[in-house]
Amino acid sequence: QVQLVESGGGLVQAGGSLRLSCAQSGLTFSVYAMGWFRQAPGKEREFVAAMGSSGGVTYYADSVKGRFTVSRDNAKNMVYLQMNSLKPEDTAVYYCAADLDWRVGAVHTEASEYDYWGQGTQVTVSS
Repeated sequence: QVQLVESGGGLVQAGGSLRLSCAQSGLTFSVYAMGWFRQAPGKEREFVAAMGSSGGVTYYADSVKGRFTVSRDNAKNMVYLQMNSLKPEDTAVYYCAADLDWRVGAVHTEASEYDYWGQGTQVTVSS
């Protein structure tokens, strides 16, 4: 049984930081590319960041580039999203997702490409 469980969300003031974590079980984690997406009220789910299966390649949405950093620890089956300089427009439910793709350097930005999803964690940034 595959499980992705996000944690680390919360309420933070603008300019603050949060670190989201995603714990996975039931997968051979090292062959999955990972992604982070978010969905704000009334909006579609949007891509935030992605990392290849080996961790060597990352890709970010323009809106978070330079502020967010994705990382993974394959030994611990964990993926992280460090979010700095948070803005009110970053407020959303954040989801991690896993996509079976062991190709070195492969990252995916489309939600439809991902096989498994977590339940999400709420991030609220106050102005």
